[in-house]
Amino acid sequence: GRRTPIRVAPPRRPDAPPAPVDVIAIGASTGGPNALTALLAALPKTLSCPVVIVQHMPPIFTRLFAERLTTVSPLTVAEARGGEVLHPGHAYVAPGDYHLRVVREGALVRLATDQAPPENSCRPAADVLFRSIVQVYGPRVLGLVLTGMGQDGLRGCELIKTAGGQVVVQDERSSVVWGMPGIVARSGLADAILPLPEIAQE
Repeated sequence: GRRTPIRVAPPRRPDAPPAPVDVIAIGASTGGPNALTALLAALPKTLSCPVVIVQHMPPIFTRLFAERLTTVSPLTVAEARGGEVLHPGHAYVAPGDYHLRVVREGALVRLATDQAPPENSCRPAADVLFRSIVQVYGPRVLGLVLTGMGQDGLRGCELIKTAGGQVVVQDERSSVVWGMPGIVARSGLADAILPLPEIAQE
């Protein structure tokens, strides 16, 4: 069917400072669990925004992965169930075989899960998450694309950049597979291409 157009904020002027980041959205696939473990372990406890993660993984594994992450990270990490309100200092992992989205309800932002058809042969898909993040947060988004095969996240990063948000991708040397981050970098959408250890500092 025809894609419904998504209204996005006008791009910020090149001389304008980047918008403050209200949410961090992460997409990862092959090699992602180790990369996410290192990244979340290095994030500051004082992180003032929520983190929402799509890691391509089957059901049950995502719950176990979230439980492992919460033991190594200063953030509270949980598998998303749908319906939760997003809180700073918390990270949410998309459940295997479910897309994860954010939805605004008045002053609150909640998570929602569904089993709409796969995108990029993936469910969860980073593009689905990134698209909803832009609709809710506009330019106040930092999109991260970590190691992974394929191109899930590319269209989402296009939307983040069009809205005036920021995109950071993992560099080729520190990636297990430079598919997902590589295509975003080659498309000219990345504000920074960084080795994994530098992403948390950034």
